[in-house]
Amino acid sequence: MKQLFTAIIFLYFSQIHALDSQESPELDQLFADSGINGTFVLYDVNADRLLVHDRARAEKRFIPASTFKIPNSLIGLSTGAVANVDEAIPYGGKPQPIKAWEADMGLRDAIKISNVPVYQELARRVGLEPMRDHLARIPYGNTETGNKVDRFWLEGPLKISAIEQTKFLAHLAQGELPFSSDIQDKVREIVRLEQGNGWVLYGKSGWTTTPSPDIGWWVGWVAKENRIYSFAINIDMPNRADVAKRIELGKACLKTLGVL
Repeated sequence: MKQLFTAIIFLYFSQIHALDSQESPELDQLFADSGINGTFVLYDVNADRLLVHDRARAEKRFIPASTFKIPNSLIGLSTGAVANVDEAIPYGGKPQPIKAWEADMGLRDAIKISNVPVYQELARRVGLEPMRDHLARIPYGNTETGNKVDRFWLEGPLKISAIEQTKFLAHLAQGELPFSSDIQDKVREIVRLEQGNGWVLYGKSGWTTTPSPDIGWWVGWVAKENRIYSFAINIDMPNRADVAKRIELGKACLKTLGVL
């Protein structure tokens, strides 16, 4: 019965009707001009409509990398692995590839600098079975964790598509995920990036290095004039110089579509 319920929930949250989706010539032109291989998806929640560049890639699942810090935060708070977004979590004391990661910190600060060791410690506190259960309940991508509780979103087997990212984030933006309202409020708070005239932007980047080429993510949503627009971009990053292009091209897409 539990498996049947999970399957029903999965179908409900992941189903995308073809009539609600359309390719965007404007997005196609942006990608062509940039010379970047990737996909962009905008989900207009109120209209229940997707605007897409490269539908086939938008449906393809990739390792989420640090975009998983969003569900990791939700699950960590829900299970009591951390009391709140400001409770300091130890990074472990080992040298890190980014010096700023060599500090104990709460989720509020850790998510801003994408502190990998802090979020790995959070996942270890949650534990493998609770993590699997929560991923199935959300649901999140293929929901697979393998047997490494602190590596599955960095190396696999967890994978998620750009379309699935937008659906997940749309539910978070509206407080519709299977977590308390307070927990969803706190996670929305720590992924808030910037605001402008009548809009607020939320988001999280990600960078996966396996397999080659590297894949860059930027996912989030825009709250604008009582409407929600969730989005996801992933691109091939054959060179480290391509890292900034995730957000640059993502913002260009949002501006072209009139969301920012």
